[in-house]
Amino acid sequence: MHALRSLLLRLIGVAQRHPGLLAVFGFISGLASFLLIKRSEQLAQSIAIMMLISWIWLTLEQSLRQSVLSRFGLDMPPALIRFATQLVHQESYFFVLPFFLAATHWQTAQVIFTGLLVVCALVTVVDPLYFRALAPRRTLFLIFHALALFATLLVALPIIVHLTTSQSFLAALCLALVFSLPALKALFPTNALWRVPALALMLSILAIATWQARAWIPGVPMRLASVSVTHEIDRQQRIPGPPITQVDASTLHWEGLYAWTAIQVPRGLRETVYHIWFQNGEEVDRIPMTVSGGRQEGYRAWSHKLHFPADPVGDWQVQVVTGTGQMIGMVQFQVTPAAPLPADASSFPDS
Repeated sequence: MHALRSLLLRLIGVAQRHPGLLAVFGFISGLASFLLIKRSEQLAQSIAIMMLISWIWLTLEQSLRQSVLSRFGLDMPPALIRFATQLVHQESYFFVLPFFLAATHWQTAQVIFTGLLVVCALVTVVDPLYFRALAPRRTLFLIFHALALFATLLVALPIIVHLTTSQSFLAALCLALVFSLPALKALFPTNALWRVPALALMLSILAIATWQARAWIPGVPMRLASVSVTHEIDRQQRIPGPPITQVDASTLHWEGLYAWTAIQVPRGLRETVYHIWFQNGEEVDRIPMTVSGGRQEGYRAWSHKLHFPADPVGDWQVQVVTGTGQMIGMVQFQVTPAAPLPADASSFPDS
């Protein structure tokens, strides 16, 4: 036990002297898991499980420290606990960043959520910001803590237990709120009669606000490898024809259009996504598709739309979304008025 304690303290000392190494390690582990999803599912699962174990330890740290660690002479002082908390936050934010950076559609509000994760990740490696500006502010620190857990669960659950992104979103939201309860209770007086109703109200507000903002959150760990709108598909090769950005109304009514997508999905995951067709911002059609994970080039699927409004002229958009409405990607095109028919030859004078 003495040797274990010495090794542990030595490692902690190195990490404290070189905090940037932890951020680099966290980002590399996230990048490795991101790349290994398609090639080595077991290793990617192992990395994700390690992240969840660190969160379980952080959540149960107080009871573990009192009932187990102290029996083996490994009781940790408060300063070391604060450092361990910073380590878990650092690992979590840098672990999820590769997934969110790859899945974010940068022309949408998703950039706000991913940008927030980037800012939080940077805060974890700047000790004055983390310990002096963030940690003393209990409410802000709680939000920071819950966000790290929520993002980690969004990435880890589909990899480990093959939950769909919709199931993972709901599970991550519920677990993040439950694990936040110990910290939330500390915000209210212990003997206050209104403590339980206040906690229930706060949890409800957080859950509703997160659910309403779900479209701002990328559908990790899925990501869109390719998307296009085209007039034809090679069904044998599963290859789209030339992409289009503009089509006239008569051609649209006559030929219809294909929306083609290649979606990177973790191995073992199978779920339904939707092609939602919009005309001038109004939804006109929603076409479901079932995608499966594990393909190197992504799961290639398409929807063929033949029925369009009588007046299809305008700006069109096809969004690829999960069952909970998290957008994976988007493609835009424009429909122009039908070309005028050539005049009847009998209307011209004889030569």
